[in-house]
Amino acid sequence: MRTKGITIWLFSTLTVITMMHLIDSVNALFFSNQIQLLQLYPFANTFLTQMSIQTYFYVSAGASAILWGITCILAFDNPVETFLNHILSDAQKQRSKESQIVEDNGGLFDLMYEKMESDSEVLLEVKDLIRNVRTEVRDIAPIKESMLRTKRDLNKINKQLISLEEQVLFPLLCNSCKKPIRADFKVCPYCSELLKLPEVTISHNRDFQIK
Repeated sequence: MRTKGITIWLFSTLTVITMMHLIDSVNALFFSNQIQLLQLYPFANTFLTQMSIQTYFYVSAGASAILWGITCILAFDNPVETFLNHILSDAQKQRSKESQIVEDNGGLFDLMYEKMESDSEVLLEVKDLIRNVRTEVRDIAPIKESMLRTKRDLNKINKQLISLEEQVLFPLLCNSCKKPIRADFKVCPYCSELLKLPEVTISHNRDFQIK
């Protein structure tokens, strides 16, 4: 703002000087008076006084118009500059508001950061726990396979026991229908065939004797 004021003051001063030269040239051109202002310059007065009155008039008029226009442009508000200044001002205000919000909510941000750190520690603990569980599951897998193998063996043994039990309870076959029957049956329960079973005696020395 100070630079703009100095610039306006400088161009307005130059405009006044050129207008004084314009008045001097008009006085010399239309009223046939002698040129006065050009003689005031200490080093260039000899060269300037040799310039014709018409040239002096046109140069002073053109310079006055140009400097007057520049002064007016600088003095009045430039819409582009005003718009840019408005944008910069809004940006500055927004930055100030954001800074104020950050300062006001600094404690909240600190709590959020501490919460995130705490959650990170919990996640690390959970990750370690999951890793340990995976290790234990990996260790349990062979035991599970061994148990399944044992279960299959027990099923086989159970089937063999059932088969052995059937052979013990039904050791004989009917000659007619070929179905297993108990040793104490005298008639086949399936075909009613009279069974001819050998008599078995058991001695004290636990030897079997068939008659």
